[in-house]
Amino acid sequence: MEEKSSLICDACQARLEEAQVQFRYLGKSFRYKAPRCPVCGQVYLSAELVTGRMADVERQLEDK
Repeated sequence: MEEKSSLICDACQARLEEAQVQFRYLGKSFRYKAPRCPVCGQVYLSAELVTGRMADVERQLEDK
């Protein structure tokens, strides 16, 4: 697995930094720490995050 501190933004060539990122789904908002470019704000979403934690949150929101 690639180390988060070694991730580089393809657009800006800046090193990604851990930051609180706000996500919205079905009219609800939640925050999660994810690697983000300090220059352009692009967020890196790992497959692990998308298929794990975010999928769990989506299911919970859809069940409500």
